[in-house]
Amino acid sequence: MEILNDGYLKIFKEIHRFQPSYSDIIASFKGWLRKIMVYTAIDHFRKQRKHEIVGELDTAIIHLASDTADACDKISYDEIIRLIQQLSPAYRTVLNLFIVEGYSHEDIADLLGIAVGTSKSNLAKARKQLQKILFREKIIQDNDLKMKNAG
Repeated sequence: MEILNDGYLKIFKEIHRFQPSYSDIIASFKGWLRKIMVYTAIDHFRKQRKHEIVGELDTAIIHLASDTADACDKISYDEIIRLIQQLSPAYRTVLNLFIVEGYSHEDIADLLGIAVGTSKSNLAKARKQLQKILFREKIIQDNDLKMKNAG
């Protein structure tokens, strides 16, 4: 029903653009209607399929056994803020917008007037720089990183 409604809405919105493809106007109009309805159904299918995949990921439960405390258990909120403040301003800004504020790379690029690739690159570099700072501060040990990468 939803697909049918969406199809008719598109038809009514675009009826002024209809141009007969050949001399039989009725047959041409039927073909035009059919094409719009088919593409509307395909678009709907693609949207639904995307949501089904996300739904499956949402319901998946992963349990990791942990015998020892990880790096997150060893660090306080104030220490995290202090360490993030050591990042360069560009890296800190992108890291904050992406991780804390939840913006997409496209949104960050628009906000800061940079390319999407620059946003992604700055985030990756911020993570590496933060990891180096954590190693330097001895907050993360080599085995914590290996366990994180293995999982």
